[in-house]
Amino acid sequence: MRDSDLPIRAGILRGFPALVGELGGQGEELLAAHGFDAEVGTQPDVFISLRDVERLLEDAASRLGVPDLGLRLAARQDLHILGPLAIAMENAQTVGEALQSAERFLFVLSPALSHEVIADPLNNPALLALRYSSTTGTGSPQSIDYGLGLVHRVVVLVSGGNYGLRSVHLPHGRIAPEAVYREYFGADVVFDGVEALLRLPRQFLAVPVGGGNELLREIAIDFLETHFGHEEVPVTDLVLAILQGQPGPDRPDLAKAARLLSMHPRSLQRLLVVEGATFKELVDRVRRDQAHTLITTTNLSFSQIAAQVGLREQSSLTRAVRRWFGTSPSALRRDAARESHAEAQPF
Repeated sequence: MRDSDLPIRAGILRGFPALVGELGGQGEELLAAHGFDAEVGTQPDVFISLRDVERLLEDAASRLGVPDLGLRLAARQDLHILGPLAIAMENAQTVGEALQSAERFLFVLSPALSHEVIADPLNNPALLALRYSSTTGTGSPQSIDYGLGLVHRVVVLVSGGNYGLRSVHLPHGRIAPEAVYREYFGADVVFDGVEALLRLPRQFLAVPVGGGNELLREIAIDFLETHFGHEEVPVTDLVLAILQGQPGPDRPDLAKAARLLSMHPRSLQRLLVVEGATFKELVDRVRRDQAHTLITTTNLSFSQIAAQVGLREQSSLTRAVRRWFGTSPSALRRDAARESHAEAQPF
């Protein structure tokens, strides 16, 4: 896995070779073409590149001519792809409690993925929404379909059946027949939305989870809090994913980042130091990368960029850019435009 990639557990590809084989392809060949071992899906505690997984799904869907590949893969998997998080969710008292566990500990699967319960984006007070997102920023339709499809499947499995899903919102255009989406989700689907969402009744959170065992849940939560994930995923990667996923003024401080990782702030800071970083340095790194992208690829004013990266005023951005790149924001934008123009010229 390359240093710049965010990790995901290899178990995410469980069932992929068999699915490709059923569709007339060679699953092992596709895996090998993207640098994966044929047995990768059977290695749940190994981390692989999420970006490479996204590329694999898009390539496979294209080669096989199967536009709903992401949904088909999600349909083959079950709750236990989430490891001990599955135990915590299965043994929650209510669906709401199960979803809270998923929100707290989804980083165990990958620090790039997030899932949270939010207010209904269409302002219906009787509804709420489950939002699924990835910090990779690639907008891979197959990966989004797979991720939201898996969230839907997990909710069905936890709740024991139909949970009153009102509508599904996807942040990409329709890539498969609408009937395919309706059959999978059992609800209306809206394409080209802002986010990946499942809209459902607010009262659904209070629905009991059948067969739950409180002792098993406590054991699973304790295991997640004290062991799982932190020792296997670099804490630096987890913090970077959190910071990249919430830019600008809403970027979490040390206390909030620690709370999202179920850690004490001092414990988080100590672990970062062991890995050769500090929280302040990570904030600066994310701010630098975001500022460079906004300056060189957009026409936003420098005051707008300062606000978006979490700096109070334009002068703060100017000082930071000089420290990061040894030049001014205007010169950085001018040089980027010149390079882009030169690359566009025919030989």
